[in-house]
Formats: sequence, structure tokens, C-alpha cells
Amino acid sequence: MATIERFEQIEAWQEARRLTDAIYALMSEGKFSRDFGLRDQIRRAAVSLTNNIAEGHGRYHYLDQIRFILQSRGSLEELVDDLNVCEDEQYLADIQIIALKEQGWRVRQLLDGYIRYLRQQTASPRSRVKDEEWSSEDADDSQFSM
Repeated sequence: MATIERFEQIEAWQEARRLTDAIYALMSEGKFSRDFGLRDQIRRAAVSLTNNIAEGHGRYHYLDQIRFILQSRGSLEELVDDLNVCEDEQYLADIQIIALKEQGWRVRQLLDGYIRYLRQQTASPRSRVKDEEWSSEDADDSQFSM
């Protein structure tokens, strides 16, 4: 995998963004547009999906990144469950629900793959800081004098 410099380069984020766009496009249609509580909940879950991927990328440690990707995965599950409510209330056509869920499961696969990649990085010897690489003598704490 190539070095990822910006979160926008993460394939899972790209696909999650497309899903979020599709969700937002359907928010203003028919009966769905009048269920403000569900509409807002779905929007929050969709935005949380991409936000957590972005925030995780901004973390220094792989384990922090994994934690945020797992939160993103939880937001995706919440979003899919909200789509079940849309199906039950017949807010969207069955074909729309199926397409959104399929897109969601594609995001899930990408998130799982990214988690596997990050876990491999934590297992790599080069991803660990060794005690002998740093000593307190290297620290410049003159700015903290009393």
C-alpha cells in the first residue's frame, strides 16, 4: 500500500463519502423529508462515518487510528439500521434501500481491510519506538524551567 498523506486518499473514506452523498440526496424526498428526527439521525451517522476516518488518520499511533476506524464502522452499522427503519416506514423504495445497503456493505469491506492494514503496521518492528532510541538527555526542557 502506498503512503497515505491525506485522509481523502483512503479508499474507505472515498466510498463512505459517496454513500453520504447518496443519503443526503434522498433526504429531501417524500415522507422521509418530514421525519425530522430520523432524517437528522441518519445524517449524523453518515457524517460520523467519514469524520471518524478523517480523525483517525490525523492520529499518530496506529492503535488510535484503528479505534477511530472501529467507531466509523459502528456509525455505518447505525446507518444501516436506520435504513431498516426507512424500509419499515416505506420512506424509500425497496430498490433504493437495497442499493444503499449494498454500498454500505462495500464501505464495511473497505473499513475492515483498512483495519487489517493498520494492525499489520502495529505488528511491524519498525512501527515501535525502542527505549534505546530516545533518552532523557535528548530532551530540551530548558523552556520548562522554574
